[in-house]
Amino acid sequence: MTRAWRIVRKKRLPDAFTGDGARLGGGRWNHPGTSVVYVSESLSLAALELYVHFTRNDIELSKSLFAIPVDIPDSLTITEVFLKGLTPVWRVSPPPDSTKDIGTEWAQKGTSAILRVPSAVIPEEYNFMLNPKHVDFKKIKIGKPQPFTLDKRVWK
Repeated sequence: MTRAWRIVRKKRLPDAFTGDGARLGGGRWNHPGTSVVYVSESLSLAALELYVHFTRNDIELSKSLFAIPVDIPDSLTITEVFLKGLTPVWRVSPPPDSTKDIGTEWAQKGTSAILRVPSAVIPEEYNFMLNPKHVDFKKIKIGKPQPFTLDKRVWK
């Protein structure tokens, strides 16, 4: 079993695993219109992935966060994107179409319910994209949300 994590604001708990946020806004690994759910291999990476999008004005917002454990059974196929296959600019912001094409194509083909991708924040660590439309998505166990706060020192 592989444990992953997703951190969301309290008001997003009901739709945290629908893929609607990524479908509406797109992400590094998907174009708008493609429903996927981003999770991280560790709670600390999930926090860092969220934190890079925060500004000083988000201090109050950070007090309404919940961490949700996600257990991926070993029996599920995980498709993987390897660093060596990516273009040199894959980490730029905003994300290039080349990475968005990879995740969008994966989701459309329905190859697996899980795509393991390098983190642009820490390329030696990984995030997962979950495809909520894949038949195996229901085999992924979504745990109980738990309150999550960042240490005040990160806001210096």
